[in-house]
Amino acid sequence: MPVTLLRETPSQTAGPYVHLGLVPSVAGLPVRTQENLHVVAGPQTEGETIRLEFNLWDGMGAPIVDAVVELWQADGKGRYRHPLDPRVGEIAGDFRGLGRAASDLKSGYYFFETVKPGRVKNVDGTLMAPHVSLALFARGINIHLNTRVYFADEESNADDPILKMVPPGRRRTLLAQRKDGGGTAAYALDIHLQGPDETVFLDV
Repeated sequence: MPVTLLRETPSQTAGPYVHLGLVPSVAGLPVRTQENLHVVAGPQTEGETIRLEFNLWDGMGAPIVDAVVELWQADGKGRYRHPLDPRVGEIAGDFRGLGRAASDLKSGYYFFETVKPGRVKNVDGTLMAPHVSLALFARGINIHLNTRVYFADEESNADDPILKMVPPGRRRTLLAQRKDGGGTAAYALDIHLQGPDETVFLDV
């Protein structure tokens, strides 16, 4: 019996409808209380205060101006705001652990204000280098893309079990470089969805 394949509908793709549910202010809708999620950590959170800056690019080198990016990370002591973390009760009240930002509608730029995360253990108990996890939602992407961002100035990168699985020539696509943030430490990274500089994405 032949199988009838249905055509893709808007509900099956992340964009351009993603802003309606996640960042409605970008779509011209009223701002929700919990929408300002680019601030991941406040002044009470333990760790070095940093600004994470990103630019999103497509395979043709053009900025992706209608994406939404979510971030998940530990605090400066390597603690997650999650009930399965036994140290969750020790985390400062102004540390969300989760961030969400929309790329700029002209440049594809977005940022998070947070702290540099501490080291956490992999599933096998080995320590991983400080990193944040990112999920990218954008037009033409049916299933969001997952990646990680490491910090280029961390010596522990050499021992990170995930980075070790990435071919040496491509690890740079995951390494944010430290820059002058005008008084606040800042790290910057370009994320490319396709092309010769394509970012390493994770199958999770």
